[in-house]
Amino acid sequence: MSQKALSGPQYLARGFQLLRLPGIRLFVALPLAINTLIFGLLSYFAVGRFSHWINQLIDWLPDWLGFLEWLLWPLAVILLLAIVMYLFSTIANIVAAPFNGLLAEKLEEILSGEEVSGRETFVSALASFPRSMGRECQKLLYYALFAILTLIASFIISPLAPILWFCMNAWMMAIEYADYPMDNHKLSFKEARRRLEKQRFTSFGFGAVVMVGTMIPIVNLIIMPAAVCGGTVMWLERLKQQ
Repeated sequence: MSQKALSGPQYLARGFQLLRLPGIRLFVALPLAINTLIFGLLSYFAVGRFSHWINQLIDWLPDWLGFLEWLLWPLAVILLLAIVMYLFSTIANIVAAPFNGLLAEKLEEILSGEEVSGRETFVSALASFPRSMGRECQKLLYYALFAILTLIASFIISPLAPILWFCMNAWMMAIEYADYPMDNHKLSFKEARRRLEKQRFTSFGFGAVVMVGTMIPIVNLIIMPAAVCGGTVMWLERLKQQ
């Protein structure tokens, strides 16, 4: 493992590199399969509705901004992609949460050389599903609070709405994927957020590049295990010693 702490985007790049690590390939396979299945099914449903959703989003904007439609249309695409892909990722993460935790555990043990008292096996990962669901529900409640605030701000400054939503979803991506190793160490969700906030620029950079990755076809199928690996490295280098 690198002795020098990386930047946010570099942690995701490191995560992609670690997917090829022999010791964790088995633990990558199941989250990857779950992500591929869910993204495939939901993308099939969303493709036919995407144009309709874009038009509805444009119609929602005030009439006095009509002359900016040429600019607002691509921003609306970015906004809708950010929301849809975050929702897709959330569903995939809820289903795969125990196995993402197991992947984070095994990777940390390989990189640090220290044993982590966590899920240990696929069977124990399945047994931890109720607790993992509780943790994911905490994230959803946190997301709902910020979504309401972002929605209010979007009404006030409509042209900046896509940027606001992207930034919010990027922050949530950082929380989602850096939280798995912290959950393995039994840190509370509040403490996990506190540690990420103390590294807010790195955390946001990591979450932003993960958010972009979810919008890219093919990449969005493997982004989940790569982000778990990247979040685990960020935990070891920046968050664990706080």
